[in-house]
Amino acid sequence: MYDEQGRMLYHPDFHHNQGKRFTDEETAYLCKFYATDTLKSLSLALGRLEKSLAYRIAYLKKTGLIDYYRSKWDRQMNA
Repeated sequence: MYDEQGRMLYHPDFHHNQGKRFTDEETAYLCKFYATDTLKSLSLALGRLEKSLAYRIAYLKKTGLIDYYRSKWDRQMNA
């Protein structure tokens, strides 16, 4: 089932992390790939609703933390 904007509605098999706090690793992954990947695929990869990912990105942009978490992802991958 999808909403009027084409986003998948909550389904426990696909959105197993919905309602849980974002981990630093999830946030770093989101910041690294949100510009190059779709919210739909990020939603399935992280187990969260597209809407919650969009809200998270907006919050991180507003607080200026996008670059911090993006570089954190790069540091984790190079370690």
